[in-house]
Amino acid sequence: MAKTISLPFGLVIIPAHNEARDVGHVVRAVRRHCDCPVLVVDDLSTDDTIAESRRAGARVIPLAVQLGAWGAIQTGLRYAQANGYQYAITMDADGQHEAAFLPDLIQPIVDGQADVTIGTCTRRGSRLRKAAWALMKKVSGLTPEDLTSGFRVYDRQAIETLASWHGTLLEYQDVGVLFLLQSRQLKIRDVEVTMQPRRSGISRIFYSWFSVMYYMSYTLLLSVTKRNLSGRHLRPDSEV
Repeated sequence: MAKTISLPFGLVIIPAHNEARDVGHVVRAVRRHCDCPVLVVDDLSTDDTIAESRRAGARVIPLAVQLGAWGAIQTGLRYAQANGYQYAITMDADGQHEAAFLPDLIQPIVDGQADVTIGTCTRRGSRLRKAAWALMKKVSGLTPEDLTSGFRVYDRQAIETLASWHGTLLEYQDVGVLFLLQSRQLKIRDVEVTMQPRRSGISRIFYSWFSVMYYMSYTLLLSVTKRNLSGRHLRPDSEV
């Protein structure tokens, strides 16, 4: 029998852009393993992502302009904040994140052992992705094992932090988000999971050398800047 968990006042947020082939499968899998509503934030898809999401039982926020994965996630977090949710789970629409691991990811939050959990799978990815991780960790000084995993659970304090204007300044959900959470002294915990290959499509970052170079330049600059600032005693309102 599949393991399930009840998460009162919890919301699953799935950003999606042209994921009609997979998003319904993901939503149904989530509903089998977690007793909380599912919100799909549609990032200006041109296929049937919205229809497939609703058919599978998800609520949908259709964006008027394309914001990218992090912008879609922040939209979901702001929805969670405005509607009084105490927990937010984020996961991809492409089938890589296995809903069966949701109970394992949620439990440390419910037990008060962490404010944020990250579904960590360091075995995944190409040599290019692993080299990028190693460099990002070295430059940033961050300790989570899987910096790019979008399979996460946030508590209320983390939701409010990431829904703020500080989060709007970010472009990706990895290093900048982790720095922002760390600046609020939130407890971040890795939870080992397995991940599947994408059911279809390609990564928006690790599909070409040009996209990787842009991503790495942005991330490394952010890492150096934030690491320098982390040594100063800044008030929370002055974080950048």
